[in-house]
Amino acid sequence: MTDPVRNRLGWMLDDAMKMPETRYAILLSADGLLMAHSQRISRDDADRNAAAMSGLQALARSTAEFCGETADSWQQTVSEFAGGYVFLVAAGPGAYLAVSATDKVDMEGVSSRLQELVQRLGKELTVPPRHTQDLGSPA
Repeated sequence: MTDPVRNRLGWMLDDAMKMPETRYAILLSADGLLMAHSQRISRDDADRNAAAMSGLQALARSTAEFCGETADSWQQTVSEFAGGYVFLVAAGPGAYLAVSATDKVDMEGVSSRLQELVQRLGKELTVPPRHTQDLGSPA
């Protein structure tokens, strides 16, 4: 069962999964820790894939020089497989969003949707969680 505190942004990922032919979505930290996941993927699978995606983004950043760029200019990696794609995008300071999809997905549509989601996630990731104070105790 998913820890609701740990997966507080999962609903945003589920919203992105409404696009046809998408499979799973995970939000991860640069060091490969799972921050949130869509409902369709188990917590264990999400954890394992978060670690793998961290390695993938590190590898992509390390090849930036091959493109005449610096590592901090990396924006997105798309991996293609016989049955689909994995999209990995920067989602804020030290955070990455990964989405898998079938080979029938509208790639341009997914890229656009991911950029919209990154904007929304960026706002959530930069605002610290609110804590309610006990009204009976002095502040």
